[in-house]
Amino acid sequence: MTLGPVPGPSDPAPAGAPPSAPAISVQGLVKRYRKATRNAVDGISFEVGTGAFFVLLGPNGAGKTTTISILTTTLSPTGGRALIGGRDIVAEASAVRREVGIIFQKPSLDQNLTGEENVRFHAVLYGLYPWAPSWRLMPAAYRTQVEELAGLLGVGEEIFAPVRTYSGGMRRKLEIVRSLLHRPRVLFLDEPTAGLDAPTRRTLWDYLARVRRESGTTVFLTTHYLEEAEGADHVCVIDHGRVVAAGSPAQLKAELTHETLIVDAAAADRAALRAELAGLGLAADGDGPFTLPVGGDRTHAVLRSISTPLTLVRTSAPTLEDAYLQIVGRSAADGEEEGAGGEASEGAAGHSDGASSTPEDSVRA
Repeated sequence: MTLGPVPGPSDPAPAGAPPSAPAISVQGLVKRYRKATRNAVDGISFEVGTGAFFVLLGPNGAGKTTTISILTTTLSPTGGRALIGGRDIVAEASAVRREVGIIFQKPSLDQNLTGEENVRFHAVLYGLYPWAPSWRLMPAAYRTQVEELAGLLGVGEEIFAPVRTYSGGMRRKLEIVRSLLHRPRVLFLDEPTAGLDAPTRRTLWDYLARVRRESGTTVFLTTHYLEEAEGADHVCVIDHGRVVAAGSPAQLKAELTHETLIVDAAAADRAALRAELAGLGLAADGDGPFTLPVGGDRTHAVLRSISTPLTLVRTSAPTLEDAYLQIVGRSAADGEEEGAGGEASEGAAGHSDGASSTPEDSVRA
């Protein structure tokens, strides 16, 4: 079943917002929890274009979930500004909620209801349709929309079964159906595939790609599965609440990693191979195989220069995970240096950062 054209939210764009305004605009966002000694989110800024696939990466405790909580208006920022579809998340929180859908780390479904009943309550709470006690009594427009989304996500007749009978993957699909019902401009996915097996993760991403393609929804993802971010339009890496790297996956890989050439020879020929590589200016440590930091055209030049018979020739292209590990490793080293320097000045600084502390952490219903 093909999902028909999906219109935007019923509310018009905010007055004064340019027609090409980004789906998400974050400017100097700060969050400090009460009694905390540092900011959980520390002045981050980024933009996400309409219809883009954006990924926020970082180690545990980096500030990813706090950032999503702020952008979806469930947590108040301490400072900075953020706009969703041109709407301010603080001044226009109610309107922002109608612009976004969210899938949390842990499923938020009522296990005792059917899938359709979970979706129906969501529709009523959002004011999309009037309440009716059964599927057949709900408006025809609601039933058509649910059938289209269920078909798109591959839920089908299972939507009328109790949620407690669903597999983990099926529950995630139902949450996507529910989160898309009000046609959000932005879909926030906070580690949506955590705990799912590899085939289920792949199937779920196939469905999400189709949703994006057919609805034009902007997708904002946090994940610890780095392969899920390989197809992103833009990746932002945060650590200790700060942006430490940003760009497309290809840009991050090109800037921080290099292709490698892996070669080896028979045991009797390894000394000759090592000598040849040294003559080419390539360090060949260990007993083999030898990993050489070369790539592209130089790979062919190196192979043509080697006369020793080779038993192994393999190239290894960098992955986003390789780049990510370099980024967070570098960030950790920089943090240790800052900490060492900060200890000497902390006594003089006293509590100068107290002005940044939030007086109250408010959670909006």
